[in-house]
Amino acid sequence: MSSIMEVMNSQNLAVIGASRNPVKPGALLIKVLQDTGFKGKVAGVNTGGGDVYGTTLYPDLESIPFAVDLAIFYIPPGLVPEMLEQCALKGVKGVVISAEGFAESGEDGREVQERVQEILKKTGIRAFGPNTLGVVNTETGLTTSYFSNQEMLQPGSIGFAAQSGVFVGALLRYFTSLGKLGISKGMGLGNKVDVDECDALNYFHADPQTRFIGLYLEDVRDGRRFLETARLVARDKPLLVLKGGRTARGAQATASHTASLAVDDSVFAGALRQAGAIRMESIEEMMQTMMGFAWMPLPAGNKIALVTYSGAQAIMGIDAAMKAGLELAEFAPQTRDKISEVIATDAKSKNPIDIFPDMMAHGFEKTITRILSALFEDAGVHGIILINFAQSGAQMYQPVIDVWRQYRSKPLFVSLMGVRKDNREGGDFFLENEVPFYPYPEAGVRVFSKMWQYAKQKNKTTAMMLPAIETKKSE
Repeated sequence: MSSIMEVMNSQNLAVIGASRNPVKPGALLIKVLQDTGFKGKVAGVNTGGGDVYGTTLYPDLESIPFAVDLAIFYIPPGLVPEMLEQCALKGVKGVVISAEGFAESGEDGREVQERVQEILKKTGIRAFGPNTLGVVNTETGLTTSYFSNQEMLQPGSIGFAAQSGVFVGALLRYFTSLGKLGISKGMGLGNKVDVDECDALNYFHADPQTRFIGLYLEDVRDGRRFLETARLVARDKPLLVLKGGRTARGAQATASHTASLAVDDSVFAGALRQAGAIRMESIEEMMQTMMGFAWMPLPAGNKIALVTYSGAQAIMGIDAAMKAGLELAEFAPQTRDKISEVIATDAKSKNPIDIFPDMMAHGFEKTITRILSALFEDAGVHGIILINFAQSGAQMYQPVIDVWRQYRSKPLFVSLMGVRKDNREGGDFFLENEVPFYPYPEAGVRVFSKMWQYAKQKNKTTAMMLPAIETKKSE
């Protein structure tokens, strides 16, 4: 049997069902591979031959004059079994089955899918799908999605797998709006005829480019195996899980999407907690949390400091922190002394720190530099939430970046109130400098809480795994 690692590192591709029509998916994928700079060999298969975008289309797989590592199928479901047999004869290691119309479509489709599974088991070919756009490897430039582009394939540290046809592609589009956030590897699992969530987790666990993992699921076929795999993976890398089909109507929809069976949500949530995985409630929360794990260090504790421009925002931040199981940090005396150099009012120099109106006397640069430096140096502060008004231009926020680059010792999250078209440069500036930015401060609190949840679990696991230290008894 071929390994998933071999498939993800494929160098030579065959697009089965590539059209001479330049706007068809199979043709568009060939164009995408050219535009994104994929270094391997690419050929198309079309019974009529010809070429598209300067790439030769061969009448059959056997005619391709080089070995093929990965074949991408743009053919109807009924033709897939025969093509798999041809792939086996060619020595193909893996396939991406893009078409819909398998088990999710009814009995006929289920029979075809079962036939596909039999052939895969017999031949050892690894398969993604059906009902998927396939895989992405930003390290090699590999993509099997026909709507990828160079911007979407910027290398990152996130390994992501999704039980959806296009979710990984959609995720890449989200990433392009978030500065330098990018994935290492991506997998569309689809109907999971072969490669499933456990296979993906094991691969990401072993992949050195992947620092943490995101997973979108609609069902879990083997609960025990998933629990054991997730527990093993989460010991070493954060695992963020978003599940679709949490409601009765949602579960009904998953059956027609990827032929998924409903899983009781409370049971699933309990399994994730046991495994040490982190449950995500929405795509928005997952994207926000990914920024934290990608760019910030894990916190050493649960005590946060709030630096605000608004008393109301401070109060809302406190409420969010308490709800999330966090605590407000008590500042050390030397920290208070440093803060009091720019914040004259005693009450405002405590946590939360209200920089208005004192900032008007000292200027933003001096005020924020002095405060943030003091908080980074205070061991009793484990994370910082900075809340400010959105301003036109980004240069005024450079001191925040300078302090962060100097220390990098604890998480820093930024919220700019009132972002509009004419003042969004500030938010973009933070994202470009890999500092998480959120329009609302509660988001930063939630992300910090998730990171602390993982850090606490990891510390507990590490402590349990450490060997006992033997001490000599005094004679």
